[in-house]
Amino acid sequence: MERSQRTWLTLLALPLLLSLDLCIAQRKVKLQEGPLIRAEGRHIAIQCEVSGIQQSVEQNFEWSITHSRNPTLPIQIISTYNSNFPYAMYKRRVEAGEIYIERIKNDSVRLHITNLQKSDEGEFECYTPNTESTYWGSYNALVNLTVIPDTLRATLVPKVLNKVEGDSLELVCEVYKQTPYHTHVAVTWYLQKENQNIRVISLTKGFTLHAGELYKQRQKSGDVQLDKIGTTSFKLTIHKLQKSEQGQFYCHSIEWIQDQDKSWQELTERRTDNVTVNVKSMGKDFLALIKATEVNIDVGGSLEITCIIKAQNTVDRFFSVAWFLNHDEIVRFGSNAVLSLHGEYGMRENSRGVAVRKKTDKEYILKLYQIQVEDGGKYHCQVEESEKVATGAFSSKKSEEIIVIVQQPKADLKVVISSNTTQILEGDFLHFACHIHSVTSTNSQLSIIWQFKNKQSIMSDIIEMNHYGVQVATKPYHKRIINGDVRMARVRSDIFTLGIYNAWTSDEGLYSCKVMQWAVNGNQKWDLIKEYISNDEAVTITSLESILKVTAITRSPTTSYYGTFSIQCYIQPSSLRHLPASVSWKFQPANSNDSYHLVTFSYDTSIVWGDKEVEFKGKITVEKTASNNVHLRVSRASNLEAGKFLCNAELWKRQHPNEWVMKASATSNIVQVVVFPPVSLLQLAQQESTTRKMINDMVELDCQIFAQTQNDSQFSVTWFFTKSQRQKEDIILNIDRNNIVQYYGEFQNNDQKRKKFQVVKTSKDLYKLIIEKTDVNDGGNYYCHVTEWLLDPNNIWYNVGDAVSARTTVEIHTPDVTLYSKACASPTLFYFIFVYPFIIFIALIIVAVYFYWNPGKPQTSPKENSLWTPIETIFADPKTEGEASVIQCTE
Repeated sequence: MERSQRTWLTLLALPLLLSLDLCIAQRKVKLQEGPLIRAEGRHIAIQCEVSGIQQSVEQNFEWSITHSRNPTLPIQIISTYNSNFPYAMYKRRVEAGEIYIERIKNDSVRLHITNLQKSDEGEFECYTPNTESTYWGSYNALVNLTVIPDTLRATLVPKVLNKVEGDSLELVCEVYKQTPYHTHVAVTWYLQKENQNIRVISLTKGFTLHAGELYKQRQKSGDVQLDKIGTTSFKLTIHKLQKSEQGQFYCHSIEWIQDQDKSWQELTERRTDNVTVNVKSMGKDFLALIKATEVNIDVGGSLEITCIIKAQNTVDRFFSVAWFLNHDEIVRFGSNAVLSLHGEYGMRENSRGVAVRKKTDKEYILKLYQIQVEDGGKYHCQVEESEKVATGAFSSKKSEEIIVIVQQPKADLKVVISSNTTQILEGDFLHFACHIHSVTSTNSQLSIIWQFKNKQSIMSDIIEMNHYGVQVATKPYHKRIINGDVRMARVRSDIFTLGIYNAWTSDEGLYSCKVMQWAVNGNQKWDLIKEYISNDEAVTITSLESILKVTAITRSPTTSYYGTFSIQCYIQPSSLRHLPASVSWKFQPANSNDSYHLVTFSYDTSIVWGDKEVEFKGKITVEKTASNNVHLRVSRASNLEAGKFLCNAELWKRQHPNEWVMKASATSNIVQVVVFPPVSLLQLAQQESTTRKMINDMVELDCQIFAQTQNDSQFSVTWFFTKSQRQKEDIILNIDRNNIVQYYGEFQNNDQKRKKFQVVKTSKDLYKLIIEKTDVNDGGNYYCHVTEWLLDPNNIWYNVGDAVSARTTVEIHTPDVTLYSKACASPTLFYFIFVYPFIIFIALIIVAVYFYWNPGKPQTSPKENSLWTPIETIFADPKTEGEASVIQCTE
């Protein structure tokens, strides 16, 4: 409510502010840039300052908070001038001093909350009541505060460590955090002596190392180190421990977060428990300690005995170390690093059976290899200190004794064979593991032979590894071992493996491993202790031929010309996908008993074309999927691609780098594909008609194509003629798709007929038969037969369909009947009436002319033959005349 009143006051005073003299400074309230992120239970200080006021006037401040759950209700926290200002929920904390205001100057203060609670999360407001006579500027500022859980954890296992001066000290502090925001962790190691905390070394929030004042020089020399191991471990290392460093060490960690103004703020901190370190001063005294890697060892094993010198400042002192077995000195490492070996140990050193080395100034190691029973007994070491000049030892220390027992390896091995590939396919990988279990640890050497028993119970050795670790190939498997198909390995001291690659069906049977245990005797020769034979592991190998199945299917068994069909060749089962396959397609054309190799997709992804390459190439695509299935796709199909298809699959496997072997093959079922030409849509005129013409008229008969299958169709047209329905039809002519005309029958060799009957193509769908100068013999029934042609995908013309038109009847009519028309209509009558009388008339004129020009000649005797005598006789006797007419007609 008060915040709203303040806002209204500011708005009411705005006109007055605009009228003031510009020389008056504008008031401005400033808070830290938010949001601010702090941890529960920690201390926070929020600074608020105001500018633009008279420096001599002390500014009052009021703090309030608004929670997100009720953003319209500000809750008053604390004021610099009004003790009754806090609301009840904050009043107790203010009175207890948990919340207070620190005045920095007249115009700035800090709000302190010493124990942050989750309920303190919200938007804080710093309000400054006006101290002037006018209002000018801002009087409040806001900042958001987010309160998160304190998740920082730091641990150091509390313990007591007893050290000697000069020893090294290592302590590890584990620091964990689960803050959801980006934070940095700083870690500092402290040494607490009485009431004094001495800083040893720190890793700051900026990831830099800073040593304490007392440790700066030792950090430079490398004697004091702080290493971060992983994400949570911080290791302190102090070399050359000093007596003054006796006390309690602990680790202190601080989690830092960066505010919006780029300043780093402490989010939370943790301190670990203490580790008590006692440092004993040795002075000039020293101790000798002894330790061994093992005290119970099998013959053939190795023994390592370490002599440790506990002393201060070993770098500047001179020690010699000697090892004793059953109180007899066997090896000595002098202060001048000269090695002395006694008895048989000198010979063993020559055969690398003995080795001595100085690990550090404080540790000396004796190592014995291929130990025997005689190496067992009581060992101790003796350390002697001498001056730099060889004047003899002036101080000597003897270590405690340790007892080493050397025994013969016990024959207590158990050999077990295992395999997870007991049921495989031909060509797969066989893997066996031979596990050797021992009740007690042993240093004996092992050799192993892998053995195989086939179906006929014939046992054979596969491969051997002797006790020297050398592999020996046996004769039956020699070639396969050389090629790398049979391999064995010793993956661990107690596990031998056998791998058989590209398994054959003959590899089916029982497998076992034979283990032999060996030990070295006193003469450095190997003795066989015992043989062990494992259990049998049965292996079943399924031949590829028995399970390979090839299926050919198609979803488009029928298609039309120019269509596309595809056939899939499926290889089953899917477990064979890892084997490369060659797939060949065979084809038998429709209406043929011959089959052809079409195409092969080889195992090496090459494509080999077969016998029908010319016909199919350019139309076929072959695609092989990851599962070895092969798709054959034929586009632009025609009748030449129709027929029966099948595929043959061959499985191949690489036997050697440059050798492939076919492992199995199978042939699919037959798939038949039918390719149909398009359905003919050819249509001609089907309505019969009659054409009436006069003699010598011209007749035009139409063959009209009303519908066709495709726009690029071509046609051949044949015209037929018959006098009547009962008579046989005669072919007149044919015009083919190239517009070449051919005549048939009586028209073939009769030029007049060919000229009379003509065919004309007036358009692509109209053919005309033209009959010129018709006569009565041209009357009858005419029709056309049309054949439609299309180009198939192979550019070959084929007959799509045929159609026959309706009949057209042609009637030829003559003019009115007269003697002239009848004569003209009949050639015989025409000659009798017109031609023959004309010839007789001409003959009579010739005879008359002849007698006219020859009158003096005597007449011929009646008995003589004369042209006129019979004529006269004929004309004299009517009956005879009639008979003569009959005879003449008969003739």
